Amino acid sequence: VHLHLWSSHHAQEWPPYPDTMGKTVLSPGGVAPAGQVGVVSLPAHGWVLAPGSDGICRPPSGTIRPVRRSYYDPSSAPGKGVVWEWENDSGTWTPYDMDVGITIQRAYEKQHPWVDLSAIGFCYVIDFATMEKAVVGQGGARCPVGGFSFFQPGPVQLLRQLLSGPWALWGCGCLLPVLTWSVLAPLRVPTVPVKNLTGSSPVNPALAGITGILMSAAGLPVCLTRPPKLVLHPPPVSKSEIQSIPGISHSCRKTTKKQAKKGKTPEEVLKKYLQKVRHPPDEDCTICMERLSAPSGYKGPQPAVKPDLVGKLVKCSHVFHLHCLVAMYNNGNKDGSLQCPTCKTIYGVKTGTQPPGKMEYHIIPHALPGHADCKTIRIIYNIPPGVQGPEHPNPGKSFTARGFPRHCYLPDSEKGRKVLKLLLVAWDRRLIFAIGTSSTTGESDTVIWNEIHHKTEFGSNLTGHGYPDINYLDNVLAELAAQGITEESLAQDKD
Repeated sequence: VHLHLWSSHHAQEWPPYPDTMGKTVLSPGGVAPAGQVGVVSLPAHGWVLAPGSDGICRPPSGTIRPVRRSYYDPSSAPGKGVVWEWENDSGTWTPYDMDVGITIQRAYEKQHPWVDLSAIGFCYVIDFATMEKAVVGQGGARCPVGGFSFFQPGPVQLLRQLLSGPWALWGCGCLLPVLTWSVLAPLRVPTVPVKNLTGSSPVNPALAGITGILMSAAGLPVCLTRPPKLVLHPPPVSKSEIQSIPGISHSCRKTTKKQAKKGKTPEEVLKKYLQKVRHPPDEDCTICMERLSAPSGYKGPQPAVKPDLVGKLVKCSHVFHLHCLVAMYNNGNKDGSLQCPTCKTIYGVKTGTQPPGKMEYHIIPHALPGHADCKTIRIIYNIPPGVQGPEHPNPGKSFTARGFPRHCYLPDSEKGRKVLKLLLVAWDRRLIFAIGTSSTTGESDTVIWNEIHHKTEFGSNLTGHGYPDINYLDNVLAELAAQGITEESLAQDKD
């Protein structure tokens, strides 16, 4: 049986009602029969609930707030009856937002030593071993939480706490000693804002924090501001509000595994891009690091060419052993293209090893930060887990696909649409994703981004993957060009 909870909407969060209040709302005698107008009185809380209104009202002011009933999986924190709370200044208990509580409980059940809540917009971590806090670039004051000790941001108390213990590593995410609430309480002072800690000013956040500490030590009141909330997704969008993108056919693109071109040997492919060099220059081959005047030093499977032959790439004029170039081609996709190992110039049409998946794209009626004059292009990538093919690092081994579907955003401007068109070419050429080792989790044999950066934060830029970013569109165009994708590619793909 799923747990049913009523929540009030306040400050863009949905904290759950206390258990007694929720039971009153859900009890058989509490809710008016279907089809009848009735009111559930909640005198202990000063509210009444009209079942047909989807809201609660506090008489006599007439203030109305929306309510909702949520269903949670039995294995989640609310499904098990677990609600994480913190004790506020008045000594009463306040429940965390359900999503935060679920995150904390999940880490607690997995016996993690700590959980970092910065990814969901809170500037601290929870240390389950000592029930103390670890500051993540910002401050917080200690608050007991439901039989344990958790922490809610409170800047003045943090300054006093830091002055009473080793604070040299503050700002680096290091654990700090925590004074008892009774010690901190008398040390509160009036505050004035020091807003540099959001990182929005040229002043380094750690420097702003140290400045605040010194000001506090001198008896000056200081308040460190809380960081902005992480906003990954736009407000809800109905199907009728979603629009196709002018000038781009369809709204979905699928890819499957493409077989390498057959019928030509590596020697025949490379012959199109090379000129023979009869008198090699007195320098090293940058592939095998042997002199070009000497035979190739490549020791792997031997190509069917002489090891002392030397060739020059026609566009960039870099010189290599032909033996080394053939070996390099055989170790790649063998798709008929070649990339100079020295300057990365691409010969032919470069393709990648992206697993099969789907790319959706459309316009939504919301603006990105820094692009208030236009709507937004939303891209949704979806790649399922599967088995690696012969072009992947470990053929025959399964691979994972974490975090899909992945939502990405572009401004619906002229340059934004240009970027989208080129991203479609990159998708068709299997260059958006690859299989490898994640730089964030360390997991191997998983789907990873492939050197073409995307913006995955809609309404904030806390991770560096959001807006505003005035250089992003130019940067991603340069990254696409490095993969051989330019406006000329659009004409090639039409052909």
